[in-house]
Amino acid sequence: MAAAYLTITNNGTREVVLTGAHTRVAARVELHQTTVTDGMARMRPLTELPIAPGHSVRIEPGGIHLMLVDINMPFVEGTSVPLTLEFRDTEPIDVEVRIESRDESATKPARTSARS
Repeated sequence: MAAAYLTITNNGTREVVLTGAHTRVAARVELHQTTVTDGMARMRPLTELPIAPGHSVRIEPGGIHLMLVDINMPFVEGTSVPLTLEFRDTEPIDVEVRIESRDESATKPARTSARS
């Protein structure tokens, strides 16, 4: 498994809703949210992530993140892998996610914009 981190900005005039993602380098991509309650971290699946017009959502370690499950190729640091973000009522967006060590990716999320 691996995690993908990025920032999605809604530059449109209406809400967009991220409903999932897919990539050819993993069997599936899951949208999760990590929360900490009483010192215990818990991860739960999300079915959608609304993004208000003019706002950004960070998909980052310790919060909302994308899990790439059953990776089918070795990841090489410094290269990129394709990822398609899926939205309700709007076209998907193709992005490239750079392969970095966890420490580096935690501070430098990729960026993408969505228009509604």
